[in-house]
Amino acid sequence: MKFGILKERKNPPDRRVVFSPEKLLEFKTKFPLADFSIEASSIRVFKDEEYKQLGFQIAENLASCDVLLGVKEVPVEALLPNKKYFFFSHTIKKQPYNRKLLQAVLAKNIELYDHETVVNAANNRLIGFGRYAGIVGAYNGIRAFGIKFDLFNLPKAETLPNQEALIQQLKRQIYPNIKIVLTGTGKVAHGAKEMLDAMKVKQVSVEDYLTKTFTQPVYTFIDVLDYNKREDGQTLVKNDFYHHPEAYVSNFERFSEVSDIFMAGHFYGNGAPIILTKEMLASPKCKLKVVADISCDIDGPVACTLRASTIAEPLYGYLPSEHKEVDVFHPGAVVVMAVDNLPCELPRDASEGFGDMFLQHVIPAFYNNDADGILERAKITENGKLTPRFAYLQDYVDGKE
Repeated sequence: MKFGILKERKNPPDRRVVFSPEKLLEFKTKFPLADFSIEASSIRVFKDEEYKQLGFQIAENLASCDVLLGVKEVPVEALLPNKKYFFFSHTIKKQPYNRKLLQAVLAKNIELYDHETVVNAANNRLIGFGRYAGIVGAYNGIRAFGIKFDLFNLPKAETLPNQEALIQQLKRQIYPNIKIVLTGTGKVAHGAKEMLDAMKVKQVSVEDYLTKTFTQPVYTFIDVLDYNKREDGQTLVKNDFYHHPEAYVSNFERFSEVSDIFMAGHFYGNGAPIILTKEMLASPKCKLKVVADISCDIDGPVACTLRASTIAEPLYGYLPSEHKEVDVFHPGAVVVMAVDNLPCELPRDASEGFGDMFLQHVIPAFYNNDADGILERAKITENGKLTPRFAYLQDYVDGKE
C-alpha cells in the first residue's frame, strides 16, 4: 500500500503535516511493506530535503498513491478520483461552506475519512490537535494581558520554534497577583494547564479561588458543574447535565467577578447554557480583563467572542456596555483572543504529536484488517455514497438543508 503526504493548499497557508520525516521513518520501520510519496511543498514546516535525507521520494503529484494524508480541506479541483483521503473536511456538522467539497468527494468516488471521525468503540476521538490549541491559547492569553496593560510584550507564538521556547518566554516575565479561571476537561484544557503549570502559576481549589486573596498568580481548573447549576436547585451528578442541559443555567458570574483572565478550553454541547453572558460581562462586578477563547465557538457560550480572530491579528477589544467590538486599548474593553487555528502557530510540535497519534491509532488498521473497526467507523463515503453511519448528511449533500 502506498501512502501520500499531501501538500496543503488552503489559505491562509497551513504549515502542519500528518507525519514529520522522523515519524514517517518510524512508520516505515514498523510496517516495512508500506511505500510513501511526499508531495513537494514550499510551505510545509519540514522541508522537502528533510524527507529526502531519510530516503523518501518527493513527487509533483500523488497519482500513484492509494491513501492520501492531509491536514486541512483539499480544494475540489485538486481531489484525485478513486483514492482514500484523510483530512479535516469540516462537513460532518453540515457546514454550508463545504457542501461542494462533500458533493465532489462523492462524484469522484473518493473514500473519505475525517480526522474528527476517527473514534474508538466508545465514540471518543483518538486523534487531533487539541492539546496544541491549549498550549498556544494559554500563551496567547498571557501575552494579551501583557499587551493590554503594557507589562510585557511576548513575541508571537508563531515566531518561536516549539513549546519549550514558549514556556521559557513565559517564565521570564514578572506577573501581578492575577487570577485565571480555566474551563474544560479534555485535551484543549489540559494543554492550557500544561502551560500554567510550566510557568509556575499555583493551582488552587474552587473554594479558595472564590474566597481568598493571594499574593501570587493563581488559577483554578473547573468542570461543568462548577459553573452551571440546576434551575430547580437540585445537586445531581455530571451525567445529568449532559442528558438535561436545558435544566441548567450558568452561574459563571461567581468566577467572572473575581477573575482577571478566563481561558475557555471547554467542549460546548448543543443545548447547554451560555457560560459567560452579555449580562455578566456588563455587570459592574465583572473583573475580567482578558478572555482567551481557545474553544472559539462564534455566537456560542462566550458572549464576547463576536468573531474568530487571526494569527496575524489575534486580539480585539469587546465593550460590554454596548456588546460591540472596539480597540484593544479602549479603557472599557475586555481583550478577546479567539484564534480558531491555534495549532498552526506551533506547526512542528503539533505535527510531531499528531503523527504519534496517527501511527498509534490509525495506521495499524490498514495492516490488521481493521480489527478494532477504526476505519469502518471513520469512513464517511464509499462507492460514491455516504456510509450508513453518515447517512444523516444526505439532505446536506442534496442541498435541502
